[in-house]
Amino acid sequence: MAEAPSPPAQRAWRAACPNCGAPVDFRSAASASAVCSYCRSTLLREGEALRRIGESAELFDDHSPLQLGASGRYAGEAFTLIGRLSLGYAQGRWNEWHALFDNGRSGWLSEDNGAYVLAFDAAAPGALPAAESLRAGGSVRVGEQAWSVASVQAASVQAAEGELPRPPRPGKAFVVADLRNARDEVATLDYSDPAAPAWSVGRAVRLAELQMQGLREGEAVKAVAGRSLPCPSCGAALEPKLESTRSIVCGQCKAVVDLSGGAFDGAGADLAHFAQETGATAGMEPLLPLGRTGKLAFGRADPLPWQVVGYLERCDLPAAGSDDEQTFWREYLLYHRTEGFAFLVDAEDGWSWVRPLTGAPQVSGQTATWVGERFRQRWSYDARTTYVLGEFYWQVRRDERARVTDYEGLGAASRKRLSREQTVAVGGGEVTWSLGETLEAATVADAFGIPPGQRAALQRDAAPLASSALGGSSGLNRVLIGIVLILILVALIGFCSEDDCRDVGQAFGTASPEYQQCLRNRSSGSSGSRSSSGGSWGGWSSGGGGHK
Repeated sequence: MAEAPSPPAQRAWRAACPNCGAPVDFRSAASASAVCSYCRSTLLREGEALRRIGESAELFDDHSPLQLGASGRYAGEAFTLIGRLSLGYAQGRWNEWHALFDNGRSGWLSEDNGAYVLAFDAAAPGALPAAESLRAGGSVRVGEQAWSVASVQAASVQAAEGELPRPPRPGKAFVVADLRNARDEVATLDYSDPAAPAWSVGRAVRLAELQMQGLREGEAVKAVAGRSLPCPSCGAALEPKLESTRSIVCGQCKAVVDLSGGAFDGAGADLAHFAQETGATAGMEPLLPLGRTGKLAFGRADPLPWQVVGYLERCDLPAAGSDDEQTFWREYLLYHRTEGFAFLVDAEDGWSWVRPLTGAPQVSGQTATWVGERFRQRWSYDARTTYVLGEFYWQVRRDERARVTDYEGLGAASRKRLSREQTVAVGGGEVTWSLGETLEAATVADAFGIPPGQRAALQRDAAPLASSALGGSSGLNRVLIGIVLILILVALIGFCSEDDCRDVGQAFGTASPEYQQCLRNRSSGSSGSRSSSGGSWGGWSSGGGGHK
């Protein structure tokens, strides 16, 4: 049986802008307002006339691949992007694109950190909670559905363009809360009108799945590649490679520079930044070089090319008086032009990959359940980022910490890893769940073309000492592995430990180079509190999974 044809699109309606006289088109009969593309006037539709109610700010050029007029399909229905809201909060910005479907329905394509959610306004299935009652990390029930509160932020409309179902009110702050559930759904509570909060529900989508046409992807890449600005610390050129970059590390002085506020359009001296240690007290060089591309599947049938764009060194912070050993790990931020971001985690017990979840697993005691698979809590700890290189899609902050809970899969899911990370930030915090799986060191080495002589440095578990794991390695390889691991351990101890070098001396001897290096690190002022990331998993916060 043939599919029924889609209803025709709404008839376009045109009127002259009352401020400049330019034509203003309306494609949807439901659109209540529009922004004149010529003079930026915000216009309210009143019958067959337009009334000017204000002026929209200029849109920050964030080099999004989306633009007005781009089209796609969802659930068999075609849609066109006809409007955009650019919203800001304390840590950055995100876009809400107004999508008009051919059947007259409209939705919102939310764009943040290379990830997308398609949501639809709906009547609330029950009483909605007051904004002041919501806290990140808490839970709330709306109707029959339980939701986890992922974030509560103070936001405002920064700019607007095109047709919108409601008149925007630029600059007026309001509370917006993101809720997640075990069905992989995202709900948004918009308290622009506290007496009547708006409710919408959506799911994560991929641009490829939406069959998007009319993107400006090529223009975005070209525009970013041609831009640079001086480092506010040393004057060296900063050249971000990604349109989504919010923080970048200077290759010369290693200062962390904030690009979250439209910094490309400002003077370099005005950019916020903070210094990191350099020289002997700096972090390690990444084993996977920045800019290197590797093909990895990450749960898909077909591997995709992922580029290393950022590098982080992190440690846990054992509670005072605890007997827990301090551990250290490294995370590589990877980027794909249509899939967004992922992390490779290099920890003591091996490698793994993690990506953000849209929803929130169901937690009962020490057990978490996600899409029918069960996970057991393994660790819960405070984490701190000590050193960063490259560029990041979040605003990297000094001395910020996160509370992390790691889970490992049970039964057939034993290789899978689940992680919950909660951060506290100005204007509100965020809870982010991420899911991934363990990887063999050989898989990582093959993907990124690591030469045979450098592969031993990637081994992390018991397997490295077996000749079969190293392709017939000799005792020399084992010595090299030991040296590499010792150097990494000593360097990280100098960054993270808030104790003295007693443990290093007991392990290697007080006459050892390791102990002497630790003493030098301490005397040079390395306190372990050098920098920290408020990173992110498809939201506003960062971390890894299964890394303790």
